[in-house]
Amino acid sequence: MRPPVRTVLIFLLTIGLLGFAFRDTDFTGVWAETRRADAALLALALVITALTYVMRAWRWQYLLAPIGPTRFVNAFTTTVIGFAASALLPARAGEVVRPYLLARREGLNTASAFATIVLERLLDLATVLLLFSAFVFTVGPGVITGDPGQLARVKIGGALAAAAAIGGLALLFALAGHPERLGRAALRIERVLPARLARLVARLVETFARGLAVMRDPARLFTALALSFPMWMSIAAGIWLTSRAFHITFPYNASFLVTTILVVGVAAPTPGAIGGFHLAYQFAVTTFFGADADRATGAAIVLHAISFVPVTVLGVVFMMREGLTLGGARRMAAEAARDPRGPDPAPAIPPGPAEEKSVR
Repeated sequence: MRPPVRTVLIFLLTIGLLGFAFRDTDFTGVWAETRRADAALLALALVITALTYVMRAWRWQYLLAPIGPTRFVNAFTTTVIGFAASALLPARAGEVVRPYLLARREGLNTASAFATIVLERLLDLATVLLLFSAFVFTVGPGVITGDPGQLARVKIGGALAAAAAIGGLALLFALAGHPERLGRAALRIERVLPARLARLVARLVETFARGLAVMRDPARLFTALALSFPMWMSIAAGIWLTSRAFHITFPYNASFLVTTILVVGVAAPTPGAIGGFHLAYQFAVTTFFGADADRATGAAIVLHAISFVPVTVLGVVFMMREGLTLGGARRMAAEAARDPRGPDPAPAIPPGPAEEKSVR
């Protein structure tokens, strides 16, 4: 799909989701509910949410370790830049910019670094579904105040997603086991593609499989999964604290249900998950916990701001320090899509001020 057409479709999707989410909203009532929110709980939610990006960087370093050493400062800054790019640019450009930028900074292969992002997403999905299962098996009577039939449908959706996640992990495990053999198998497409292009695809497949090296060691894979739990429990804590700040009450483990529904909402490819995030949160707390509509809308707006605004502002600051603009990030994503063979010997972007000082 051509970029202008994709941009128009994403814009229309964003407007449509926002319109549906706020279709019956009384903004006077929403503002009144927001003013009554507990500022101390919101501040705590902001701090906990910020810590999740530190945890993401640590986990990413662990996933990258088998393909090469990385510095935490680079893993953290590129993680924040990636999330900022996804919030400001369409089509989740940050998911490409983040590994591409880190690979060029650390001298890693781009395709291998990108493979760790795919593995991250599968680990995230598996963790969220395991936490959701923990809620399902521990939920007490009276916690769900809405339609029990809705929870039954959510359980079915969770089971299907769990099966997909397990299947995806199994496929990646198979791909990771023999990267050289996989590369040789990919060369067979020479029968239908020019030899040069076939060799490029084969190399891409092999280097991508090398990026899944952590999956060749079950102990390391288990550790990577274990590192995902405190991160997602912190995300759930931020959701729970924000809800309580708006006087929407449910036990902490019930936040795993809200988190699961939000994961579905943010799957909509809108910048910063605008619209899908708000609609998913509203649905979760009004359907299952009987929250007032104005209160739910106010909490959705504030929770979205806590989740996306600070990391986006910090990401833009990091981009400015790196000499990278939004246009540059868009071009970087396009370059990564065109040339998956790995970083050039020289950095793709100019060094930041700190690096210039060290050179001097």
